[in-house]
Amino acid sequence: MENETNVTPETEKTAFDDIVKSGSIVAKNSRESIHCLSIIGQIEGHYLLGENQKATKYEHIIPLLAAIEESDEIDGLLVVLNTMGGDVEAGLAIAEMIASMRKPTASLVLGGGHSIGVPLAVSAKVSLIVPTATMTVHPVRMTGLVVGVPQTFRYFQHMQERILRFIADHSRANIDHLRELMMKPDEIATDVGSIIDGHEAVEAGIIDRIGGLSDALDALREQIAANKTPKT
Repeated sequence: MENETNVTPETEKTAFDDIVKSGSIVAKNSRESIHCLSIIGQIEGHYLLGENQKATKYEHIIPLLAAIEESDEIDGLLVVLNTMGGDVEAGLAIAEMIASMRKPTASLVLGGGHSIGVPLAVSAKVSLIVPTATMTVHPVRMTGLVVGVPQTFRYFQHMQERILRFIADHSRANIDHLRELMMKPDEIATDVGSIIDGHEAVEAGIIDRIGGLSDALDALREQIAANKTPKT
């Protein structure tokens, strides 16, 4: 009996190299080819993070997404999230890229999809979350030197509105309810905002449904099958 995947030491080494370099791998079988992209740790933007921090570099992810969209060999994209958040503009840029793809896309939140991880989670056409995962919705913050003028606070407000509109536009969540979650003063001991688990995220309309890896792959296969069906 022949091995459908034709796994060889060379292909295993290539797959391992892909995981090391970009946190991604292409899973192929006789039916479809799915690119699995992991977004983990902190989203790194214009400034380098420390050597001991796990990070997802947006300058790696953005061209990779463009390549996936243009590839004839890849049928769909699975985005696996376990992120604490990070650079707002970099995270939003990645989310916009995923949302604008024509290829079938699905996201799965494992562990956490915090802060700018929320727009990343909802950017896929179908979003799933495991029951034990959590998501943090909180106002935009900035560390370091901040110029204490009204323009700075208006900038934060505009950035928050961009994030809220993106989440509302790509999910079933009500924007007023999102604002309420964002500004709760009694949910987090050292911050303002809300921490919600998987069931609460679905109930709030942020995530489509509860599910794990097999459910996310099934959601992708449904989209892939619909794309391959000839249109009359």
